[in-house]
Amino acid sequence: MMDKNWAYLISRLAIGLSFFGHGLVRLPKLAGFSNWMVSQFSKSLLPEFLVVPFSYILPFAEFIAGLLIIIGLFTRQGLLLAGLVCLALIFGTTMIENWEALPSQLIHVAFLSVLLAYLPHNTYAVDQIIKK
Repeated sequence: MMDKNWAYLISRLAIGLSFFGHGLVRLPKLAGFSNWMVSQFSKSLLPEFLVVPFSYILPFAEFIAGLLIIIGLFTRQGLLLAGLVCLALIFGTTMIENWEALPSQLIHVAFLSVLLAYLPHNTYAVDQIIKK
């Protein structure tokens, strides 16, 4: 049983670091990131009035989801937030026909799904300290 708990921890840290890192590098250059995203969607069906707020929210959502997943605090909610972020990104990716990015996003969803399914193995987490 202990090996499954360690495997869960390593997988949780890997996916958490991915989200955390994505958000962390974008936060200091929020306006530039937003401008880049708006330019990516300029020829898509999505109107700018939807892309702009999403581009400012995305780095915070990635950062927060990643942090929660890394430390194992509100792990279920962090995984669900990350899943919602992925679904929004997948939708956006299809709108701009960026098919090269899609496999990475689907791999993230697969990791998140497995982590949610095996949440009882989340023993090395702040959630477990709070339960006691």
